[in-house]
Amino acid sequence: MVQIKWLEEAKQDLKEIYEYIASDSAKYARYQVLQIKNQTQLLKVHPYAGKTVEEINDPEIKEIVVSHYRIIYRVVNKKLIHIMLVHHRARDLTRRLRN
Repeated sequence: MVQIKWLEEAKQDLKEIYEYIASDSAKYARYQVLQIKNQTQLLKVHPYAGKTVEEINDPEIKEIVVSHYRIIYRVVNKKLIHIMLVHHRARDLTRRLRN
């Protein structure tokens, strides 16, 4: 089974998502973050389940979509995946990648 490691930037993304949603509803914020985390568990069994991220065009960098969010991850090897970013679909990913 593959180990999933959340990189600091992805952890910060989850925190910001929670804080933003919690300003309206702490309950829904918890639900959304939990939904994102739960969806990544699929990658333990199917690491290549996602599609290649168009903006990056690297076959080892994939994404899965949960609600309004793109979970972007790198397949490091057969035993390890790094969750790199959790990015809102309405935002321009290319701007974020340039920084």
